[in-house]
Amino acid sequence: MNYLTATREALSREYDELKKSYDAICAEGLKLDLSRGKPSAEQLDLCEDLFTTLTSGAEARSESGLDCRNYGEAYGLAEARRFFSEYTGVPAENIIVCGNSSLNLMYDAIARCLLFGTVGSPRPWCREERLKFLCPAPGYDRHFAVTESFGFELIPVTMTAEGPDMDEVEALVAADPAVKGIWCVPKYSNPTGITYSEDTVRRLVSMTTAAPDFRIFWDNAYAVHAFGEEDDALADIFALAREAGHEDRVFYFTSTSKITLPGAGISMIAASEANLVGIRAAMSVQTIGHDKLNQLRHVRLFAKEGALHERMLAHGRVIGRKFGLLLSVLRRDLSGLGIATWTEPRGGYFSSLDVLDGCAARVYALCAEAGVALTKVGATFPYGKDPHDRNLRLAPTFASDEALTKAAGVLTVAVRMAAIEKLLAE
Repeated sequence: MNYLTATREALSREYDELKKSYDAICAEGLKLDLSRGKPSAEQLDLCEDLFTTLTSGAEARSESGLDCRNYGEAYGLAEARRFFSEYTGVPAENIIVCGNSSLNLMYDAIARCLLFGTVGSPRPWCREERLKFLCPAPGYDRHFAVTESFGFELIPVTMTAEGPDMDEVEALVAADPAVKGIWCVPKYSNPTGITYSEDTVRRLVSMTTAAPDFRIFWDNAYAVHAFGEEDDALADIFALAREAGHEDRVFYFTSTSKITLPGAGISMIAASEANLVGIRAAMSVQTIGHDKLNQLRHVRLFAKEGALHERMLAHGRVIGRKFGLLLSVLRRDLSGLGIATWTEPRGGYFSSLDVLDGCAARVYALCAEAGVALTKVGATFPYGKDPHDRNLRLAPTFASDEALTKAAGVLTVAVRMAAIEKLLAE
């Protein structure tokens, strides 16, 4: 039945049955986790060959003859830059390859802008009276935490099926020079799983900004993370930025963290040549170089044509199965009730669940009491505050199939209970 049109008597009977199920679940003493988008052990096992790609120092020389066990190539091996270029479309000469964490590179990029400014900056950002950053929401909590930690005012922007609401974005950046940037996860976005439309990308690089040094922080974390052969198409932001005459506007990031091993991947930052001058200058003081042996391992691992595609198909089969399990439970238990909507992405690591306004915190609490950990309510919004208390980020990849199915069932019971409690209270 549709809960929104059901009688109070019918809702009360439904709630009583759900409560019996919930009490039985609580008695099981579960300890299940849908809170973070980690690869499963099954996925990590796909990457065992990374450990045997280099077996001796004799194999540790780059194509230029550099001994990768030693210092040198502070901005990444040439072949590692080409590796990223081949699947991002960004020219290799615009890429710097670093260690395992792209989030680290984003943090450093913000810090450099604060300390030194960037191309077009009238002064270092830390000398501005006010600093603001646009945060498409629901979005990625770790992005928001970076700019919040540096004292930026976080401005939420509504996410749509095509990306951030560009009418909102264009109005905000045109009116206020304190707005210095925007966070973007453009493909299989965290947490909604949507991919930005070409129109959205084109408007981002073409719009008029009051700040001459406005930056798009383009975190393309899921560039090759489709569940199968069908893949969303993402417009080439670098090409569109050059076309619009705003090549300096883009800071581009990605990594192999969910291609190989999250704790032992390689990452990159890409930018215009003008931007790279400042980035390289700061980086040359910050480090003598990153782990070139790991860069070489990755290059050798994917040297064969089609190797990356085959590896991602293997990941996709695992992740697609997990999403299939999650979504089948959501459809079975929540379809037609009028109390929840969710995204069904074709790639990435997350699905976004919206429940009735004012119910997300209650769903979270019910799940926690029953032994199912969810991402903290509000995490997908700046300052951890969901203005409607309705969004929950679901991360199905880490749990076993059995645990995932069980946890999803607990979640749907909690969603239904919270909704009925709200409706009866009204």
